[in-house]
Amino acid sequence: METKPIYNDDLAGLGRLEGKVALITGGDSGIGRAVAVAYAKEGAKVFIAHKEECEDAVQTMFDIDRLGGEADSLDGDVGDPAFARELVEAVIERFGQLDILVNNAGEQHPQDSILEISDEQLERTFRTNIFSMFYLVKAALPYLKPGSSIINTSSVTAYRGSAGLIDYSATKGAITSFTRSLALNLADQGIRVNQVAPGPVWTPLIVSTYDMERVADFGQNTAMGRAGQPLELAEAYIFLAWERASSFMTGQTIHVNGGNFINS
Repeated sequence: METKPIYNDDLAGLGRLEGKVALITGGDSGIGRAVAVAYAKEGAKVFIAHKEECEDAVQTMFDIDRLGGEADSLDGDVGDPAFARELVEAVIERFGQLDILVNNAGEQHPQDSILEISDEQLERTFRTNIFSMFYLVKAALPYLKPGSSIINTSSVTAYRGSAGLIDYSATKGAITSFTRSLALNLADQGIRVNQVAPGPVWTPLIVSTYDMERVADFGQNTAMGRAGQPLELAEAYIFLAWERASSFMTGQTIHVNGGNFINS
């Protein structure tokens, strides 16, 4: 990537998540890594879930350690309900509590026509992107308490659609409805559920998904004329996790997309 993902800066944290434990899926790279590092700066203990490819996860763990933070990780398939249960149990065994669940793992496979989306691709995309959220919330709920926060990663494609990402966009629309419905369901337990809906953001997923011509133009259709950086989303996830700041927010969406106006 000529434009490298930026997921950290020189600013120190403010202790806003001191004493909290966060589980972040897809926490090894891209947005997930930026959130993991930002949470560690704010004093949270961080547990990340990632795929078998572990080089990025090792780097994320190293970065958190270098900041003086405390972190752990586990690799596996978040679309497998058995792994979701194993993951949450690992968090509790390691840190003794769970306060923040960030459902961020996702995958996309562009196709020019719906006819090219195989049954296998459709199921795989839904399992990773939305089924995993059901599995992880079910596994985590017994450990969450009043003041806990669930944060889901949706997408601008849930609101604008995407001709080449029909199945991916459908999962992001499902995530938006899931966020709103779960927020209503858990409100009386004092557990807040919100989401962030990124626009085009520089992550390793972009280069692995598109050809170089598409990568060169990536993000230029935003009002700001560029793609965002993972670091530019991290503060939204801190805000939604920090009870003092967002205690009266649930079922809501923060749009970080470079100027794509969303009226829903």
